[in-house]
Amino acid sequence: MILISGGSGFVGSRLCKRLTSTGKSFTIFDAQSSSAFANKTIIGDVCKSVDYESLPKSDVLINLAAVHRDDVRPLSRYDDVNVGGSEVICNYARQAGINKIIFTSSVAIYGFAPPNTGEEGEPNYFNDYGRTKYLAEQVYKKWQAEDPENRSLVIVRPTVIFGEGNRGNVCNLLTQIASKRFVMFGDGTNRKSMAYVENVVAFLEYSLDFPAGVHIYNYIDKPDLDMNTLVSTARKVLFGKANVGIRLPKFLGVAIGYLADGIAKITGKSLPVSSIRVKKFLGTTQFGSAVSDTGFVAPVKLEDAIEKTLRYEFIEDNSDQPEFLTE
Repeated sequence: MILISGGSGFVGSRLCKRLTSTGKSFTIFDAQSSSAFANKTIIGDVCKSVDYESLPKSDVLINLAAVHRDDVRPLSRYDDVNVGGSEVICNYARQAGINKIIFTSSVAIYGFAPPNTGEEGEPNYFNDYGRTKYLAEQVYKKWQAEDPENRSLVIVRPTVIFGEGNRGNVCNLLTQIASKRFVMFGDGTNRKSMAYVENVVAFLEYSLDFPAGVHIYNYIDKPDLDMNTLVSTARKVLFGKANVGIRLPKFLGVAIGYLADGIAKITGKSLPVSSIRVKKFLGTTQFGSAVSDTGFVAPVKLEDAIEKTLRYEFIEDNSDQPEFLTE
């Protein structure tokens, strides 16, 4: 039996569908009921202590619960959920005798890292999300070190995850392109590491068989695409035009981002544009990964994943399907 904390979210929902298709038993522990697996959901708060006798006996615990939007307030929520929640998870594992934990961390712990930073990269986070994900990793490592011969800890650090139904940063970009309001800033040669949700959950399932020890992997779908290729690919699928459209200097994009920050501060409303998001767009966020060393093969190629997502969101009618408001 697999217990999935945060299993009602974007990644969790896809993971549960995959586990169902491969015949694995699971229970979801989440503050919200799963739209697809309500009968397998137990409502609970990861920030509070969990009575292990109230949950079904499990062999593996997968923690997907996290706070990770750019605009979370108060900032203490990052610590409460990402760090405090991890402490609750580990205490529950101790009580329930669970010896395998799979934790989804993030490449955000590296911050604005040098291109192709791998798992050995030094933490250099620049926001509370990256900081608290790094601190959470230490909580799990402490748990594993208490019984290293028997406990298995898998830490997966995905890059930005995209896919059907997600309403995060990649969807925001694709939506702008689809609406024909997108303007390319800069030369577009900066590369972006991306991860398709179906491939991420396939690797989480694959890691169920990892032995005792600490296993840390960045999750990236290779090859990394530059912004010119990503935008032109989207425009080709949507409009049959394999180009980036209008292009302007990057300093204009930065200025627009800071202007949006000022408006948001004055009005108290969150805007789809911010200086952080503009910097993310203009920067190179390219990471290395040792996932291939495990023998894992992603089931969906990156180019196919982008096309599948575009068709689902902008060509087909999936208005009756759930949406996930994540970054």
